[in-house]
Amino acid sequence: MMSSWSQFLIAATLVLVRISGAMVFVPFLSSASIPNQIKVGFTLVLTWLLAPIAASLPGAHPQLGMVSVLSELTTGLIFGLSLALLMEILGFAGQVLGFQFSFSLVNVLDPNSSVDTPLLSQFLQLIGVLVILAAGLDRTLLAALMRTFTVVPVGTAWLSPHTSMTLVGMASGIFSAGVQLAAPVLGATLLVELAVNLVGRLSPQLPVLFVGIPLKTLVGYMVLIGSLGIWPRYIEAHFDTLLNQAMHLVVASRRA
Repeated sequence: MMSSWSQFLIAATLVLVRISGAMVFVPFLSSASIPNQIKVGFTLVLTWLLAPIAASLPGAHPQLGMVSVLSELTTGLIFGLSLALLMEILGFAGQVLGFQFSFSLVNVLDPNSSVDTPLLSQFLQLIGVLVILAAGLDRTLLAALMRTFTVVPVGTAWLSPHTSMTLVGMASGIFSAGVQLAAPVLGATLLVELAVNLVGRLSPQLPVLFVGIPLKTLVGYMVLIGSLGIWPRYIEAHFDTLLNQAMHLVVASRRA
């Protein structure tokens, strides 16, 4: 009885460390708007429910030590960081759109990072969270987090250099994905700028500066509102892609 109880405590500690690492970065669950007491309680409940299952899975080797704790923490962080890239993509797209709308100085305090963030970045990230909740992707995220204990049993996680470099390569895709998301507005505002400058060349007395900025902002908002219909599919597709890549990274972190 004492041996089984000690094994349960070891397995629960490792499960708690992995879940805690993921909870730091995963979308919505890592939001600063959720009280820390709720986060801690939710993490403890998940740990209590998953620890007996994780300890009894084939290949599980719960053994408490510095290496095992760091490995479990790294596995959770890799899982959370991979999914957090979705919010970074939306934030970068908002920064690009802010420049096009002449909102480069309109910043608000981001409660998650405690730094000034462009207003449109906050807006797009809120849309991303709304899509995640409306589409039920939060439940998919939790199911994938639980599945990590199947593909990488407790005590078998290990950080490899290949996993770290793959995560860095995924982070570099933030820029291309953000530009793709902002592409309709970028194209429309670019055409407005070309048209206004062309008219200004033909009619020098036209106040290009006072006409171009409001017109570009108005057209950009119209295109942005019109393109919001395709955003849910875009966000769901990228969430699914990042989730699959996160699972591949977690599998790659399993000790041979």
